[in-house]
Amino acid sequence: MDLRQISYFVALFEEGSVTRAAQRVNVVQPALSMQIAKLERELGQRLFDRQPKAMVPTAAGRTLHRLVQPIQRDVAEAHATMARLSQTVSGRVTAGILSSLSMSIVPSVLVRFAAAYPDVELSLADGYTSTFIDGVGHGALDLAVINRPDRRLGLVTAPLLDEEMVVVGGRDTPLPVPLPLRMADLAALDLILPSTRHGLRLELDRRLGAADVTLSPKLELDLPPAIADFVARSTSFTVLPSIAVSRQLADGSLKAYRIVAPRIARELVIIHHPKNPPSNAAQRFITILEEELSVAAAALQAYIITE
Repeated sequence: MDLRQISYFVALFEEGSVTRAAQRVNVVQPALSMQIAKLERELGQRLFDRQPKAMVPTAAGRTLHRLVQPIQRDVAEAHATMARLSQTVSGRVTAGILSSLSMSIVPSVLVRFAAAYPDVELSLADGYTSTFIDGVGHGALDLAVINRPDRRLGLVTAPLLDEEMVVVGGRDTPLPVPLPLRMADLAALDLILPSTRHGLRLELDRRLGAADVTLSPKLELDLPPAIADFVARSTSFTVLPSIAVSRQLADGSLKAYRIVAPRIARELVIIHHPKNPPSNAAQRFITILEEELSVAAAALQAYIITE
């Protein structure tokens, strides 16, 4: 097994298609297929089930993917270290970003990062806190932005942003309770919320439970962008971080109301594995992410209605 075979295998594992994998590693399809077949013969294991429209990893393939990830990470770190010697930022960064950020802050982060560091290969995945904890723990992700968990993870955790959560309603939907809006008033709203599987809901329920407030949403949906679109077209309300609805607040399709007595916030943190500290490229990505989050959070204050 050599590094070329490993890179071909990982490309096919992640792309699920010989065509896309060959394009990714810039070789012709027969060459990639030949190397995968050679690797299977060397290991004495079938790594993929060859189906008409997909290459599906077998149990052996999934095991090999887990085992070669540290090798790829070490090679990437070696490249990054040598690049630092020449003052060039390069390498590969794989990061997980919460879905509540993916439609708001992420595009501006990507534009800045790509312009500043064109030699860095950046791979971003959107999803949920629990998924990212597993990804960082198993080495599939270099780092991830998550909601701070209420348990110890065995991972390195660094604070990123203390983000306000607000009540959000449609532009023309009157708020059925008087301002200022208090936590107990949430029980009187027709709510659509993420389910209890979602980190945002867990944080909200934790805060409300401490104040002996119980919510009974009529609809649960785990995609914040979809929640925002639904609320804009209905008379329902939701409770989301302000950044998750920044686009709709700016275009006026949604209104946001501050919750007082007490204020509700979620704490965003960055996690990485203690044996896989952020590379130079990853640190630059984190810096840009922190700056864009801070700017966005400050700008959104003008859209939040208090009284």
